[in-house]
Amino acid sequence: MEEVTVIGAGLAGSEAALQLAKRGIKVKLYEMRPDKTTGAHVTSDCAEFVCSNSLGSSDITNASGLLKKEMEILGGELIKIAYENSVPAGNALAIAREDFSKAVTKRIENEPNIELIREEIAQIPDGNVIIASGPLTSDKFAEAIKEFTQSEHLHFFDAIAPIVEVDSINFNKAFWASRYDKGEASYINCPMNKEEYENFYNILINAPRIEQHNVDKNSKYFESCLPVEVLASRGVDTLRFGPMKPVGLIDKRTGIENYAVVQLRQDNSAKTLFNLVGFQTNLKWGAQKELIHSIPGLEEANIVRYGVMHRNTFINSPQILNPTLETKKRKGLFFAGQITGTEGYTESIATGMFAGINMANRILGAEPLILPKETMLGALTFYITDIAHLKHVSSRDNSIRYLPLQPTNSNWAIVTPIELAKKDRKNKKLKAELLAKRSIETLEDFIKKY
Repeated sequence: MEEVTVIGAGLAGSEAALQLAKRGIKVKLYEMRPDKTTGAHVTSDCAEFVCSNSLGSSDITNASGLLKKEMEILGGELIKIAYENSVPAGNALAIAREDFSKAVTKRIENEPNIELIREEIAQIPDGNVIIASGPLTSDKFAEAIKEFTQSEHLHFFDAIAPIVEVDSINFNKAFWASRYDKGEASYINCPMNKEEYENFYNILINAPRIEQHNVDKNSKYFESCLPVEVLASRGVDTLRFGPMKPVGLIDKRTGIENYAVVQLRQDNSAKTLFNLVGFQTNLKWGAQKELIHSIPGLEEANIVRYGVMHRNTFINSPQILNPTLETKKRKGLFFAGQITGTEGYTESIATGMFAGINMANRILGAEPLILPKETMLGALTFYITDIAHLKHVSSRDNSIRYLPLQPTNSNWAIVTPIELAKKDRKNKKLKAELLAKRSIETLEDFIKKY
């Protein structure tokens, strides 16, 4: 039987390799770490979580939650490992990042159909290949991809949030709670009054930032992962209506809903490390320390990891990929993960799973999966590979051009709409429930007929 080369043992590559292996297909899985680092990864383990440790909501009426459910239905492997290594996070699925990565690595190393090779790839190999090298693809391999696609890379900037030790938090000020008391009280909350918030805000907007190199006109931030200082620059109240919103967070000791709240989420299984939710940043480390220590309850916080920013690279998928994630130019070559223009951990795993299944189908002589747009994964793969939505007609001279693909994650706007009665059209909860129900039924029916 033909074997497959998978490049990159991140979330997408690890999932793709496991999908192939469980179907009896031999895999050579290449990972350049630890010999060559990325600047963002800190271990050599497979499927390392770099930024947040959260996979988002588990509720199927949330777009990300529905995508998780679809992965379970389709036999996703990493989603099982994620639940096995989860930590309390209210209604979200957050993982103990080291435990999760070690569990994935052990699973891969013990899989007889997978050979894990610690080596940088500089050229696209012949044969059956899945490229899941991620947004932090090495310069050498990025050049090989550029040569194959005959197009410039698009890129955006992503940031990582700081992590602090829980024992250094002052719980005379901080309190445990989840928003609206959903699930157990699994978040640490640092409340601020108006004066404290304004002091914090002034430190933030005046703080020095690390200079970014290689910035050009196509460089931008991913909107769902903006650095906290960029959000703050949009107005004094932007953070209070974003990551620092106090709504639904009541300190039961006082009964007060505060002016603003900084939340911290568990980062490891030992419950000793917590990351600052929504505090991705590119501030200089000294400025980060001053900012964090200005937060009530974190005045003496021990910062074990500072926030950093890195450039992410992705291909122009509408020109390069079919909805199966196979390239238009070369049969047997697939892309998966964030390099395709999807954004988010869940999305990376899902596209890795999808590419793995379709590569296996190709080798085993089965039809490739093209999922209905009524499903979240189907909608996502169509969105990143369909050039139609990028078409722009000039209002001045009616000329046509195609806008560049912007990274996207799972969201309701990309799914085939559902018709609602006029009286229900503004009922977002009902709409989400009906879309989720339709998606699951559509996917289960699709699998039966496939």
